[in-house]
Amino acid sequence: MPTSALHVARTGLEAQDARMRVIANNLANIGTTGFKRDRVDFATLAYQEQRTAGQASTGQTAFAVGLNLGTGVQVQGTTRMQTQGTLNNTGNALDIALDGDGFFQVELPGGGQPGFTRAGNFTLSNDGTIITAQGYALQPPIQVPPGSQSITIAPDGSVSALAPGQAEPQLLGQLQIASFVNPAGLRAIGDNFLVETAASGPAEVGLAGENGRGQIRQRMLEGSNVNVVEELVEMIETQRAYEINSKMVSAVDEMLRNANQTL
Repeated sequence: MPTSALHVARTGLEAQDARMRVIANNLANIGTTGFKRDRVDFATLAYQEQRTAGQASTGQTAFAVGLNLGTGVQVQGTTRMQTQGTLNNTGNALDIALDGDGFFQVELPGGGQPGFTRAGNFTLSNDGTIITAQGYALQPPIQVPPGSQSITIAPDGSVSALAPGQAEPQLLGQLQIASFVNPAGLRAIGDNFLVETAASGPAEVGLAGENGRGQIRQRMLEGSNVNVVEELVEMIETQRAYEINSKMVSAVDEMLRNANQTL
């Protein structure tokens, strides 16, 4: 029994350590544009069934309850919380945010795999293509003619600008927004990018504001959805749980020492 209790306490230490790592990552990204906080989900390990409820106790009676001993806890997974962050006004014409569901789509290097992001801090390349800070082109590609002024991105994603020598703004292209049946199933690869997985389902690309997709807000960026107070509360809870499991290890170790001395 003491040995199995040590094992249970060890699983608790490992689980709380993983939870603290997730909380630390959330707090580290509190200023990251478009960041979505993660939540750790726990699950029990397999139970050791010593006696089944309803098992015969005598020839005429049966046990009303069973005897099941738990073997600990494990991290079942991490869930990305999709709640929208605060939209902050930046005044930059190429800063855009999604007010609602969906993702911007960019072309990742090496094979043309699409990447998806909520971070809309875009800029222009040397040929006028709208790109990310890493240099990845926004999809579908949109090129702004040199010398253009008054770049406008409408809520539906249509991009227009006043080109040199033109009296009226010229339509340059149409942004499209990707949506997923299960956005929590997307795989994070760093640099604010996510990629499609079998769990997320294929990307459904369409116009902003249609079929549940959010509208585009120009000159705004979506902030992180991390709430400092909530994270600090979870951090304290995790720390206390870790301390309790540590005390369990010490208590069981003391029990084993006493048993060795007695026997």
